[in-house]
Amino acid sequence: MTRKVAVIGMGHVGATVAHYLVACGFTDDLALYDTNEAKVRADALDLRDAMANLPYHTNLTVNDDSQLADCDVVVSTLGKSKLVDTPDHDRFAEFKFTRTQVPLVAKKLVDNGFHGKLVDVTNPCDVITSMYQKLTGLPKEHVLGTGTLLDSARMRACVGEALNVDSRSVVGFNLGEHGNSQFTAWSTVRVLGKQVVDLAKERHVNLADVEERSRKGGYMVYKGKKYTNYGVATAAVRLTNALLSDARTEMPVSNYREEYGTYLSYPAVVGRDGVVVQLQLDLTATEQEKLATSAKYIKDRVKAEEQRAASNGN
Repeated sequence: MTRKVAVIGMGHVGATVAHYLVACGFTDDLALYDTNEAKVRADALDLRDAMANLPYHTNLTVNDDSQLADCDVVVSTLGKSKLVDTPDHDRFAEFKFTRTQVPLVAKKLVDNGFHGKLVDVTNPCDVITSMYQKLTGLPKEHVLGTGTLLDSARMRACVGEALNVDSRSVVGFNLGEHGNSQFTAWSTVRVLGKQVVDLAKERHVNLADVEERSRKGGYMVYKGKKYTNYGVATAAVRLTNALLSDARTEMPVSNYREEYGTYLSYPAVVGRDGVVVQLQLDLTATEQEKLATSAKYIKDRVKAEEQRAASNGN
């Protein structure tokens, strides 16, 4: 079966996603889109040249809307990261740009008959994922955001450093908004066969400090090079591969949770049909309260955007 993916938005993240897909042979056909025609054509040419030294071939197209009709997965990476250059690194700063672009992309998807799965990386992730679902009319389980898949990875990396183990040996989740209201659900985190809260006591590790380091991870990367790309692009490709290969992998992605009435990050099993199983974690009372607070924040921002759009006649 031929695998076909589209990447919409060829900035730092989109270009990294495209390169990862091509270099690892994860897709047979790759459609690239960007409003900057010269940039996206240059990326396609660069990727073509790279293939001579790769063991895989990928068919590339540029800004051809007709290619969207039979894409298995569309990855939205459009954005304007320089807007996030704020003291609190609030991803909602991008919203004044992305809320104008996402409706245009959604219309393009609908007009060209796209009926695959949509992976949103565009910030603010949970709100934009909700917008894409409503504007395209795709089933909720077919529209997902990378959400805290990256934040959970940062947490696992920080825990691994604190305990001197590989981050892949740490399991557990950050939940809620892919933004400032997210939190680490420490009750879900295990390492070396133990609950991390117990191990941290044994080894005198301050988990509050670990959480703060992981929370600031994105900002530290941004501060150093004025964008982030590797971590989030890897999360996007991992989610895309789970969809393409029917991997049925458990991961904390932004998915619609009926009990909260919004998209937010909560572990789900992802396969070819999108979200195939939604997990139900046994969270502590404090964690449940934090998740409810994060969900309310997301819903309030979605509602505010809907009211803004209505008042502008959009």
